Amino acid sequence: MDFMDHMLITEGQVKIRVPTFEKVSSRAPVFYNPVMELNRDLSVLALQQFKSEIEKDLNICDAFGGSGIRGIRYSKEVSGVEGVLINDVNPQAVALARENSLENDTDNVKVCQKDANLLLRHCKGKFNVVDIDPFGTPSPFTDSAAVNLPRNSMLAVTATDTSALCGTYPEPCIRKYGSKPLKTEYCHENGLRILAGFLSLSFARYKKFLTFKFCHSTEHYLRLYATVSKGAKKTDNSLKDMGYIAHCPSCLNRKVHYGIAPLIDPRCPHCDHLMRVAGPMWCGNIQDPDFISGMMDKSEKLVLNQRKDAIKLLELCKLESTAPPTFYDIHTICSKLKISAPPMISLLEGLRMEGHISSPTHFTPTGIKTTAPLEVVEKLIESLVKQREI
Repeated sequence: MDFMDHMLITEGQVKIRVPTFEKVSSRAPVFYNPVMELNRDLSVLALQQFKSEIEKDLNICDAFGGSGIRGIRYSKEVSGVEGVLINDVNPQAVALARENSLENDTDNVKVCQKDANLLLRHCKGKFNVVDIDPFGTPSPFTDSAAVNLPRNSMLAVTATDTSALCGTYPEPCIRKYGSKPLKTEYCHENGLRILAGFLSLSFARYKKFLTFKFCHSTEHYLRLYATVSKGAKKTDNSLKDMGYIAHCPSCLNRKVHYGIAPLIDPRCPHCDHLMRVAGPMWCGNIQDPDFISGMMDKSEKLVLNQRKDAIKLLELCKLESTAPPTFYDIHTICSKLKISAPPMISLLEGLRMEGHISSPTHFTPTGIKTTAPLEVVEKLIESLVKQREI
């Protein structure tokens, strides 16, 4: 391949040639997004932690390989990788990925040109890690992964269609994920939970259930990591974490309703305003603190350009792992109360002193996750603001 129109970039322990183009777009000759470097750093850490937990060599499928950078980084940076298959339907991407693989001396990497659905549908349990990182929605490809991913495997999924998942355009979310989103202050968490719920239902059709290990919303995308287990009864039990979130746009009250068809009061119990409902979505845990701690430990032994940002994100995700779904945006509450916002640390400490779980969240620097009801949060905010004014 002619590298005249390519540039050499370094990520982690690899050097990759990528096309030179002005704007990140699906129209680029070979897709590469430099903004996703943090995503790839976290992916390396997640797979290394998964490898340490299953004590088996990894066979990885990078279903949307592009330049090959993600799969090649898996090969070079994750210990215990038996093989990596980098796939792309674009012949230019396949040629570039092969050249990049050769230049990085990755003898355990193979590159192929197939439709991702056909590849995943016919892999017959060959892979114990499948990474689905398309440009846009992953929804057309998850069922194919669900068919053949075996027990004790890992699924990693990226979604960049946040305008649908987070409620800007509800109709595409309903069409692609079978769920109604809401545009609220915690809409990105709802988006993650809608995606998690969609994945769970996709795998449930094959008597498989997912355990979510680490999930995050960063920049323009959502990313989830989950392990796969099997068994009809356990799958049925796992789906009890599916549910809906009812949100009051007037007073900001919200309530989680578990179940596929729960009875939901249309009126807010606090102000009698009509509630808005989002779902179905995953209302169970989406963060595993032990898994995240393992990722943080593994970071000390790896070369990561985005280490500082990765650790900061992991620390926040670990802190919020024990908190319930949704969060309160302090600026939104204070705007409603028509008062200035108190220091975040004072609010968090005050809620903990009253016996409530309380933590910051990675979704926004002005958000808090807590078991405290809205009226308790508002009362404490007002008290802290008055104390500061005295």
